[in-house]
Amino acid sequence: MNQFFQQNSPIFPGSWLYAFWKFSRPHTIIGTSLSVLGLYLLTLGVTSTNFTLAHLGQIFGTWLACICGNIYIVGLNQLQDVDIDKINKPHLPLASGEFTQEQGNLIVIITGILALLVAWLNGPFLLGMVGISLLIGTAYSLPPIRLKQFPFWAALCIFSVRGTIVNLGLFSHFSWLFQRSQGIPAAVWVLTAFILVFTFAIAIFKDIPDLEGDKLYNITTFTIQLGQRKVFKLALWVLTVCYLGMMFVGIFRLAEVNPIFLFISHLIPLVLIWRKSQKVDLQNKSEIAQFYQFIWKLFFIEYLIFPIAAILA
Repeated sequence: MNQFFQQNSPIFPGSWLYAFWKFSRPHTIIGTSLSVLGLYLLTLGVTSTNFTLAHLGQIFGTWLACICGNIYIVGLNQLQDVDIDKINKPHLPLASGEFTQEQGNLIVIITGILALLVAWLNGPFLLGMVGISLLIGTAYSLPPIRLKQFPFWAALCIFSVRGTIVNLGLFSHFSWLFQRSQGIPAAVWVLTAFILVFTFAIAIFKDIPDLEGDKLYNITTFTIQLGQRKVFKLALWVLTVCYLGMMFVGIFRLAEVNPIFLFISHLIPLVLIWRKSQKVDLQNKSEIAQFYQFIWKLFFIEYLIFPIAAILA
C-alpha cells in the first residue's frame, strides 16, 4: 500500500492527487459528470417529475458509478499506451513516471470493481449501462482485441458509449428510480442522436495531434489514412450537421423542447466553431489541442442547454 501512495515529488499528497487528476483525464470526467446531471434534468423535464431531496443521494450514486467506470476506461487505455504517450502525451502520469505501472494497475482494478458495485447497489439499468461500457472500454484498449488499432471500430466504441449507451441508459435509470414507466420520448432520442454524431467528430479529431506517435507504433487512424487536413474538415462538417440538425428540430418542433431557445442556443456555437476553425494551424499541435478542447467544451455545454430547452417547453 505504501508503494501505491509513493510519489517522486516531495509535495505529497497534493502532487499525488494532481497526478491522479491527470490520470483520470479531466475533460472526460467533466463530460461524464455533466451527462449525469443533464440526463437527470432532462428526465425531470419530460416526465414532469418534481425535484426532492431524496434525488441528491440517487444522483450521487449514479455519478460515482459513472466516474469510477470513466477512470477505469481511460486508465486501462493509458496502461496499454505508455510508450505511445511518451511521444503524444508525455504529461500523463504513467508516461512521465509520476505513477508506476503497479500504481496504475491498482487504480484501474479498484475503480472497475467500485463502478460495478456502486451501479449494482443503485439499480439494474445503471448496472447494465456501466457493465456494457466497461466491456467496450476493455475491448477498445486491451490485447488481443484492442479495437483502437482499427479506425472504424475505435470510433464506433467511443461514440456508441458516449452517444447511445450513456444517454439511453441514464434516462432509463432515472425513469426507473422515479417510477415513471414509459418509452423513450422524442427529446431523449434527439439528444442521443446529437451526442452520437458529435462524439464521432471527437473520436476522429482526437487523433489529429497524435499523428507522430500513432504512426511510429503502427496505430492506424483516420488521420494517418486520410491526412490531418481532411480529417479536420470532416470533423468540422460533422459538427455542423449536429448543430443544423438541432436547429431543424427547433424549427419543425420535432421534440418536447422550447423551439426558439433551441434554435438560438445552437446557432451561436455553430458560428463560433467556424470562426475558430479558420484560425487553426494544423502544423501547430498546441493550436490543434486548443481547438479540440473547445469542441469538448461545446460537448459539455450541450448537457446543460438541451435539458433547459426541455424544461422551458
